[in-house]
Amino acid sequence: MQETPLDQAARTVLSRYAVVGPQANIVALGNRGGFSGARLWSVRTEADAFCLKAWPPGDPSPDRLRWIHHLMRLARNQGLPFVPAVSETRGRSTSVHHAGRLWELTTWMPGAANFHADSTAEKLRAACAAVAHLHRVWARVDPLAGPCPAVQRRYERAREWLEWTEGGWQPPLDQSPAPELPPWTARAWTLLPAGVRYVSRVLQPWIDRRLPLQPCLCDVWHDHVLFTNNEVTGLIDYGAVKIDHVAVDLARLLGSMIADDTVLRDIGLRAYGQLRPLSPKEEELVVHLDRTGTIIGMANWLKWLYRDRKRFDDYQAVAARLADLVQRVERWSVSA
Repeated sequence: MQETPLDQAARTVLSRYAVVGPQANIVALGNRGGFSGARLWSVRTEADAFCLKAWPPGDPSPDRLRWIHHLMRLARNQGLPFVPAVSETRGRSTSVHHAGRLWELTTWMPGAANFHADSTAEKLRAACAAVAHLHRVWARVDPLAGPCPAVQRRYERAREWLEWTEGGWQPPLDQSPAPELPPWTARAWTLLPAGVRYVSRVLQPWIDRRLPLQPCLCDVWHDHVLFTNNEVTGLIDYGAVKIDHVAVDLARLLGSMIADDTVLRDIGLRAYGQLRPLSPKEEELVVHLDRTGTIIGMANWLKWLYRDRKRFDDYQAVAARLADLVQRVERWSVSA
């Protein structure tokens, strides 16, 4: 297969790392199912395996990426082997700016994101415990208190959506960029009027409530948790890390893994709580953030597809993601 300009840029970037020699085997992985615009390569030497990542153009900023790498290295240094180790260049930097992008090289994490294919309570406990361990380490980094940013993001997106739709905007569903989308975008559009009002109603009491805040993953879901047997051997993709309340990570993780299974949710929350105790109100917030995040997820996809006119590499993957959201909300019979 002929190398693309980005593949050639990848080889130039790798030459700046002493841990990767000129004989390394490099395999392009594309976006690996993601939607951010990042690109990945598998890099293998005789002794080690790495993941080379080209971040999307212009995102993140160098300062933000340095902060993310600081958090990852802190976790790794505190004995969390499932966090990728960040490699340094010969110039002792953890990133390279080249071809209009920031690049990073991290260790290749073993295991597979196979919870759905092989679901066990042990694996769910392990996933929630891994997140709890990470939260405990990151809680030492400038702990804060204030309103939950995840609540505010969802509430603001609901307000924005209502403003658009009450002003007459509606998605041109007959102009879908791919034939896989209309069945799901139409169902999402039907669900959103009641769903968005549900978001506003449920989150309104939480808007100004002060809670402990710290660095959180903010996008830890099924495909980012790698297992070897029942052990978590990889927790990957730190691109969404921001200051938030830990409930946002539990909501994303549990919602993506076990959906609305309340028995398994309790098992996961107990496993997390043994390491980082949760109050009853915090457990309640996990459920609220899961449900409201699922509804706002539908709104986001309609916004990106029909208002922003964003383009994606794999519309089958987009349709599958939207289908998951729609089918969950349809089971709830959410009312305004």
